[in-house]
Amino acid sequence: MRAWMLPAGSDGFDKLYMVDDLPDPEPGPGEVLIAPKAWSINYRDFAVASGKYFGGVLQKPTIPLSDGAGEVLAVGEGVTKFKPGDRVAGAFFTDWQDGPPKMSMALGDGMGPGMLAEKVVLPETGVVHLAKSLDYKQAACLPCAGVTAWNALFCGHKTKPGDKVLVLGSGGVSMLALQLAKAAGAEVIATSSSDDKLVEVTALGADHTVNYETTPEWGPYVKEKFGGADHVVEVGGTGTLGQSMAALAPGGEIAMIGVLTQGDPPDPRGLMMTGGSLRGIFVGNVAMANDLNAFIDRHSIKPAIGKVFAFEDADKAYAHAWGSDSFAKTVIAL
Repeated sequence: MRAWMLPAGSDGFDKLYMVDDLPDPEPGPGEVLIAPKAWSINYRDFAVASGKYFGGVLQKPTIPLSDGAGEVLAVGEGVTKFKPGDRVAGAFFTDWQDGPPKMSMALGDGMGPGMLAEKVVLPETGVVHLAKSLDYKQAACLPCAGVTAWNALFCGHKTKPGDKVLVLGSGGVSMLALQLAKAAGAEVIATSSSDDKLVEVTALGADHTVNYETTPEWGPYVKEKFGGADHVVEVGGTGTLGQSMAALAPGGEIAMIGVLTQGDPPDPRGLMMTGGSLRGIFVGNVAMANDLNAFIDRHSIKPAIGKVFAFEDADKAYAHAWGSDSFAKTVIAL
């Protein structure tokens, strides 16, 4: 089979290379053999490729990516939830079914299996059925970014009609959060440094937009202009957290997800003034993935895809996703 790989000691996604002679994997007891048809790229995939993810520098050649959707080819002894022909995706954490965070094996980080291959074996506990209304390309957007957005909006202070949701930038998590929030009846405020992208964000459903280059104090602006946000999907990190705290409505929640920007952590007393809270998000569990897929089917949500690349051009997909022209999800497909 063919697969894309990163070498041991990789220091960037430019080290990606394709191999075409890997042995076909076979499922063992409790395992599922999947033929992925589409994949998507997340920010964490760049951290893995550069050796800056939690596990550090890759210690062995590694098949990357956590997000892939495809068809079950075969199942091992004892598997009861899946059968050949089922449309499925990998679960980001392969053994976190439900409940409080359980840091089990994650996909595509050098320790768990990677998805960017023509065949992948996963434990039954690390597989989910796809939303019935999505094709493989759309479904491939969800295992990391979609579940993260779902966790941020519905697994703490649950988003309800009339709430105001603030999303930062136009990346995959933020755009999926926008779509989920709109389906839940919320009012969405979105930020970007690009007016052209704000036009795209508006077309996707945002009610209000803010250019954070021309309005650097966007947190107080959101508070004054819109009354503050009940939910902030904080993908930036410590560099933007102070502005997110300033944007928070009384009793609101910041879902802390990102590490894109660096800076000194803000004074937490800002939360005291609003009674707000800060909740850490690290993707989510299988139950969240299943709830997300049911919600997507119920509301006919189609994840936004900025650009699609062929499997043979996965290296070009990485380069696009890293660049300033990327929007929402970058997808690779057979």
